[in-house]
Amino acid sequence: MDALLILSGLLLMLFGLVWLIMLAFGSSLFWGLGSLFPPLTLVYVVRHWRIARKAVVLSALGCIPLVVGFVLLASNDPVRFEAIASLRWLTPAPIKPNELAMALHGQLNGEPFAPQQGELIDGVLSLREGQEFFAQRAVNIHLPPMPNGTVHLNVLPTDAQPLPEVEISWLLPEHDLPEARRLNHGYTLYLDLQPLAPNKMTGDFHLVLPAQFNTTLSGKIELFTNRLRYIDGKVDTHFDSRDTLSYVLEDYLQRRYASRAVRLGKLPAVSFPASSMELEIEALVNGQPQPLTLLLSKTEALGWVVQGDQYARFAEPAVVSPAPASSVSSTTKAPPARSSVDRRLRFSLERLQRTPEQYSNLLIRVTTAHGSTAQGRFTGINANGRIVIRREISGPGEASYILRPDEISQIELLEP
Repeated sequence: MDALLILSGLLLMLFGLVWLIMLAFGSSLFWGLGSLFPPLTLVYVVRHWRIARKAVVLSALGCIPLVVGFVLLASNDPVRFEAIASLRWLTPAPIKPNELAMALHGQLNGEPFAPQQGELIDGVLSLREGQEFFAQRAVNIHLPPMPNGTVHLNVLPTDAQPLPEVEISWLLPEHDLPEARRLNHGYTLYLDLQPLAPNKMTGDFHLVLPAQFNTTLSGKIELFTNRLRYIDGKVDTHFDSRDTLSYVLEDYLQRRYASRAVRLGKLPAVSFPASSMELEIEALVNGQPQPLTLLLSKTEALGWVVQGDQYARFAEPAVVSPAPASSVSSTTKAPPARSSVDRRLRFSLERLQRTPEQYSNLLIRVTTAHGSTAQGRFTGINANGRIVIRREISGPGEASYILRPDEISQIELLEP
């Protein structure tokens, strides 16, 4: 509705302006040409008000639906209104620099090929041109396993099979789906790729397909070996990929269980773009399976994070020289061992009230008799005997839930 009002207002104003110019040409050729320039248009309206007033009124009437439409837009979609009002749409979008150093020359299916994306993941070398879901033009080569982390391959048309399968595809302007061709013999391929820290490979690439494919490519390429991105040597957690989520989850679990012996299972299917997602994962922590349900969110400042993550970063272990036995005091106490008992197994509201110090600062979830749910860290029981749960909120500050025991229908401990 708001867009329709804005459009109708603009059309009325445009029709009024065109009508005004036509009236000016009806007065004289001089006024008609002069009305094409805004200052002289205003002079014409003042000098010939009796003739021009009808067109001016029509343009003024267009302001009514235009203003009403913008008011509705501001109330229904303030982000879109702010983008229109700030005139950001007038400035051209910045050109994103290419993440990879590509110096590949040649053609694919008779058209120039300039890939912006390149990967070597799970044995598939992929070069893509275009940012859409279907590449404008692409080359995929299924490579055999390579030792020592390097790739060196030299294939000639006369070599016997089995050889790597080469697939080329291209998207025609009038088609919705790309066309593809595959071949596993009769081509020339030369690869010499070396690892480049932290997650790239770079080197020479040369591919010549049989004449009917019109494909010849040669030059230097650079490829990602996983779907992580780095900024100043650190993982960019803003990048949308399953590998980024795996990195964030593994880092979270290592800090949560204070152990580097964490192996994350296969992630469920995810779709991007997204601002939050709930994942049910299976992790192996110190050899023990841990099924977990975690909520991830993406923030502008931190990228992807696990909600409720308050665990400290791992400190690098200090190298301490062993002291002589005579210098060690017999009264020195060893630090208490971390309990291996999972406190979630026999957790209950009565046990929490009886020994609240055992569950201090642990994550719990409470469901009230009215069906409301509160999740946060248990901070204790106040003087009135009520359960106090602390939860961080976006921005500075935090929220606290104070619940009477008799209004709690279910309580769960979410950490061991």
